[in-house]
Amino acid sequence: MKLIYGIKDRPRFGQVIVFAIQQLLAIMAATLVVPVIISTSDNIPPELLPEMSSAAALLGAGIGTLVYQLFTRFKSPVFLGSSFAFIGPMCAAFAGAASVQAGYLGLIIGAAMAGLVYMLIALIVKLAGIKWIAKLMPAVVIGPTVAIIGLSLAGNAVGDLQKAPAGGSVYVAIICGLVTLAVTMLCATFGKKMIRLIPFIIGILAGYAVAAIFTVIGTVADIPSLLVINFDPIKNLFAPFTFESIISVPDLTFMQAIKGVTEINAEYIFTLFVAYVPVAAVVFAEHLADHKNLSTIIEHDLLEEPGLHNTLLGDGVGSIAGAIFGGCPNTTYGESVGCVAITGNASVITITVTAVMAIAISFLSPFVAFVNTIPSCVMGGVCMALYGFIAVSGLKMIQKVDLEQNRNLFVVSVILIAGIGGLSVSFGEVTLTTVACALILGILANLMLGVKDKKEK
Repeated sequence: MKLIYGIKDRPRFGQVIVFAIQQLLAIMAATLVVPVIISTSDNIPPELLPEMSSAAALLGAGIGTLVYQLFTRFKSPVFLGSSFAFIGPMCAAFAGAASVQAGYLGLIIGAAMAGLVYMLIALIVKLAGIKWIAKLMPAVVIGPTVAIIGLSLAGNAVGDLQKAPAGGSVYVAIICGLVTLAVTMLCATFGKKMIRLIPFIIGILAGYAVAAIFTVIGTVADIPSLLVINFDPIKNLFAPFTFESIISVPDLTFMQAIKGVTEINAEYIFTLFVAYVPVAAVVFAEHLADHKNLSTIIEHDLLEEPGLHNTLLGDGVGSIAGAIFGGCPNTTYGESVGCVAITGNASVITITVTAVMAIAISFLSPFVAFVNTIPSCVMGGVCMALYGFIAVSGLKMIQKVDLEQNRNLFVVSVILIAGIGGLSVSFGEVTLTTVACALILGILANLMLGVKDKKEK
């Protein structure tokens, strides 16, 4: 695709701020929801259930992204956010702990173990190069896998599209979401240069405005089916009004973890090892797929420059940093990649400013509260475009693959069906995600069919 801003380009200051806000809105919902999932998980005993801070997770994501940028020498335009793949291990960290405080320490120790896995793989890549990866995961494997990253999230986008947090009708929610999607598509397709660069901001604001109108009418006329936006986060922020209603320090994970140092033992460390390390090895596949996808979008091979070993180091160390502050291991975000694809803005300075903005905003209570009021249906409308672009980007990778050959046809078919079908396998606390299962099956199928039959020679 034709980029409006390349990796090294520097848009004007005002533009960068607006672009960064858009990136932030694209990644924020998913980043903030991971702590909420952990704090309400049924897999953690009630007495050990934590109250994880969404603001701290945002802070950790911002710091983790800056770490990633440093390791990649500001040459890879992607944001790191809270990883959904580690939700199982995070729950295991609390479920196996002696206290909530020990569980917080377990989050950091587990993330450190996962980060070390990334570092080990980075060392192997540094010593052995990346040609073996290209042979193991050629376009016929990695293309449909990238498509699955988007397609596997389709259910989330459509599910959110039908949710009105205040309890309104599903049809009203769909209207708000489709308005968001329509405005986003129109701005990205027909808008002037600046409008085309910020379609998500305009789309979200349009969807939010429509949802607000429905909610006001529903409140005044006492029609519950029209209620879409739940304004409780803002109401609670100012009732009563205090200094923390404006600025507050997030509940940092390492501050909680200090209290649990004396309760850590060898058995608990082993529990963390079993929970985190296998998942980290699996998430490597998603890391590779995201960077392959982004490389296709920006027409620059990130596996060569800044190099896969550097992106892995940045992701691993950035993940540890994210857990120290917010408890959540980080990962490269498909929403961020999709944002780059749709807007044509690959400027790394935008990602860097987004990270700084995430850190600053994590201390601003009103902004975090406002984001928490953006209805699911509005974000669902945006995500239909974001996830769709990820899927299409993957399919573009196999444009040059000869699907007339049974070998290639079978490999692509296996990956797509396993991914769309939602195949996942669990071994105790370890879960092979849909993307991981699809990729592993694709690799095995490609290796099995790799020997050409005599007729093809």
